Amino acid sequence: VQLQASGGGLVQAGGSLKLSCAASVRAFTNNMAWFRQAPGKEREFVAAIRWSGWSGTSTYYADSVKGRFTISRDAAKNALYLQMNSLKPEDTAVYFCAAVLLTRSTNNPTDYDYWGQGTQVTVSS
Repeated sequence: VQLQASGGGLVQAGGSLKLSCAASVRAFTNNMAWFRQAPGKEREFVAAIRWSGWSGTSTYYADSVKGRFTISRDAAKNALYLQMNSLKPEDTAVYFCAAVLLTRSTNNPTDYDYWGQGTQVTVSS
């Protein structure tokens, strides 16, 4: 499975960016997430999305981004998105998309088997 993240860039505080992640296998878009890693810090959970025929779509967010970020998926395009609004300088990091075939935890990076290469998001004050 290959994941390709894109959409990062430089934006002023209060601005918006939309990240995209293209997956090579559609089944993996059912259990995906975004993580981020700032210099000198550990990789941290940002948001996750789960879809099943039984329960539909569920989304999960870190407290630090709740109300500002929105995770979504487009199964027809094998794609994952992260709409980021009201960006803050502390959101500056490399953002990674991740996927797993059989869901485990939502926010533990060790429970995801496949990772994209990361895309840099820089928010200036």
